[in-house]
Amino acid sequence: ISDVILVVPPDDIEPVRKQIVEKYGLTKVSAVVAGGHERQDSVMNGLRAVAATCDMVIVHDGVRPLVTEAMIVRVAAAAAEGGAASIGVPVKDTIKETTDENRVKGTIPRRNLWQTQTPQAFQYDLLCRAYEAAVRDNFHGTDDASLVERMGVPVRMITGAYENIKITTPEDLIMAEALMKEKMKEQIIGRSGLGYDSHRFAKNRKLVLGGVEIPFDQGLTGHSDADALLHAVCDALLGMAGAGDIGRHFPDHDPAFKNIASLILLKRVGQIVEAGGMAVHNIDVTVMMERPKLAPYAAAMADKIARTLNIPATAVNIKAKTNEGMGFVGRGEGVAVLAVANGAERIKNGSQTPG
Repeated sequence: ISDVILVVPPDDIEPVRKQIVEKYGLTKVSAVVAGGHERQDSVMNGLRAVAATCDMVIVHDGVRPLVTEAMIVRVAAAAAEGGAASIGVPVKDTIKETTDENRVKGTIPRRNLWQTQTPQAFQYDLLCRAYEAAVRDNFHGTDDASLVERMGVPVRMITGAYENIKITTPEDLIMAEALMKEKMKEQIIGRSGLGYDSHRFAKNRKLVLGGVEIPFDQGLTGHSDADALLHAVCDALLGMAGAGDIGRHFPDHDPAFKNIASLILLKRVGQIVEAGGMAVHNIDVTVMMERPKLAPYAAAMADKIARTLNIPATAVNIKAKTNEGMGFVGRGEGVAVLAVANGAERIKNGSQTPG
């Protein structure tokens, strides 16, 4: 997130700017703007303060203070892929439809009913067009997703948390305080892992690195697709999670993994990491090879890794270096890759819990 725009009541602009933004050094807050008569008007005012170069906008209600980083990351990743996404939770209570006289007309099946929350994330130009259409048609929705929906654009629902409550009554405040006390019992522990892999070049093999096929007269030898970059990333993630190495989970003598795409292995490793209560924050990769040049493919590699692990593409960095003619890399005999993964483990009451 590069910029944060706060939308507040007009009389609160200066107090918020001085007593919150400046006092606590919130450098990402680029603007504090006045809200409007309705929520929709307030979001519109906030959109007007967004830079035209913005790619994505995440809208969040300030009355939901129990939002987590994981929710923001997941809804942003879904919007980056499909254009629009919202956090929500499946409805637990039975829903009845009534007449104006409060007589029950019927019971609505709740199998596909969700309670919508925020944050909601959208491609910037899409949300701008949705708001322009709403103003033109004098349409007032109860959330931002409803404005996008009426344009015929599908909005993906991402599972959030029931504790992501909206504080609008004194009873809500009591519940929020209880939830905050429970969360304070949790401890977040930073974790990191280092991965390494190398493969020889061979004729009549495709060169696949980072899940991207690269035109070259040689490929890499291996039991799978020999994607040394992804293998190093897998080992780094497994190291971060304290879950062994890639050979333990996907042995090179098992026919099930013969010529398998390493993106599939990375997906499974991501599931292992998540099951261990870990959250991936950053992956940094250095590829050592003389040729071909990888710079034209680095962004596509980062994107594939990010999509597979459901993390932002900005959390993946890929660099390529030559070995100045030294060693097996320098002689053009193969490729070596180093990868570092950083993340966090959530500890609650002295025991590991899923993040």
